[in-house]
Amino acid sequence: MAQKNTPETETRQKVQTKYDRKMEARRQQKIKEAKQEKVTKFTAAAVGILLVLVIVVSVAVSVISKNRALNGTYVKIGEHELTQLEYDYYYNTAVNNYLVSYSSILPYMGLDTSADFDKQQYTENMTWKDMFDEMTIEQIKQTKAMADDAVKTGFVYDDTAEYDTFKNNLKDAAEAANMNLKEYYKQSFGDYATEKNIQPFVQESMLANAYYDEMLIKNTPSDEEIKAYYEDNKQLYDKVDFRSFIFNTELSSEASEEEINIAMDEMKEKAEAMMEARKDGGDFEELCAQNASEEAKANYENSETEYSLSEGRTYSGITSVMAQWLYEDDRKEGDITVLQDDYLHQYYVVEFIKKYFDEADNASISNTIATQKVAEYMTGLVENYEITDIKGDLKYLTIPPTDNTSADDVEDASDDVSTDDKGNTDETEVSEGDNDTNSNPEEQN
Repeated sequence: MAQKNTPETETRQKVQTKYDRKMEARRQQKIKEAKQEKVTKFTAAAVGILLVLVIVVSVAVSVISKNRALNGTYVKIGEHELTQLEYDYYYNTAVNNYLVSYSSILPYMGLDTSADFDKQQYTENMTWKDMFDEMTIEQIKQTKAMADDAVKTGFVYDDTAEYDTFKNNLKDAAEAANMNLKEYYKQSFGDYATEKNIQPFVQESMLANAYYDEMLIKNTPSDEEIKAYYEDNKQLYDKVDFRSFIFNTELSSEASEEEINIAMDEMKEKAEAMMEARKDGGDFEELCAQNASEEAKANYENSETEYSLSEGRTYSGITSVMAQWLYEDDRKEGDITVLQDDYLHQYYVVEFIKKYFDEADNASISNTIATQKVAEYMTGLVENYEITDIKGDLKYLTIPPTDNTSADDVEDASDDVSTDDKGNTDETEVSEGDNDTNSNPEEQN
């Protein structure tokens, strides 16, 4: 049987050269780069979509917030529905005026103007934001009440000149601050404020103020009323002329009670000796020079002045120990005494010259009476302006009243203001919240 021959199948593997391997590596790299490019394009597209969504949402939220601020009711006062724009105008105006008025004593009041007001305590239960909100609401109530009453009574006020001045002042202020005018309006009156949209609020405030001034004129008291008011409040308006000298114990705040008593006894003896020398005919100014320290002696030796003399001082402008004695009804010219001040650890030698009323103060009395009458009238008006906190942002309305002393309580001027080296106090009005103004008088002896 013939044998069938079958061809032999040969399996051979192609041998890769160095060139083949190099080309294969390039092919694999291109495949990898192509895949990476697809991933990058997809990621970029996804991020782009997200950014567009964020921008769209942000713009939408901004538009909605602005629309609510300009059109929605933020708070209702009486029959007036105020937008946030209007409330912000009054709030920023109140805050700015307050900060300017008390700029010099804000550190003593514990207020950091660079930090959030709602994170700083004004009292135990109120933040500074609460206080400013309360102040703002009261101002709005008074403004609305006076403006409404002005319209009701037919009062008309041409605010053209005043409003032009208002705009010009803001323009000048913006330039002085090197700011864009639009930005200055926002900084001054709120995030959504513009010259145009706050104009009605500005003009309403001007109307209310003009009407208030008109009410003061209408309530000008008669001469009889002024005289009667003076008779009931002589101590507020009578002035005194007197001479004085202070014997200071020069004690430190760490002095013991025994040291204080010894020093006070020594000062009393010197003060009484000076008083007796004056009664015997000695010149008051020369006696002051004899008892003064070397630093103060020159003040009394100046022949062109009477350094010990105080003229036209009011009761509130003199340290309380001296004022009480000087304003006694039976005080007469030439009366002289030695007064002890335990609070400041010193003695005063005081000589009364005269007490009198300055007719020029009739204008002040007239203004006081008129202001009181208008204030009473305004109180009756604002009682009808109830507050409805639409947005619930006025937290102070939910705070129960307390007996806590607030930061702006006015302190007694007799003991809590500084005195000069003749016992006269600073006669400028005591600032609200100025609880740290007490200091010893300059040393005189």
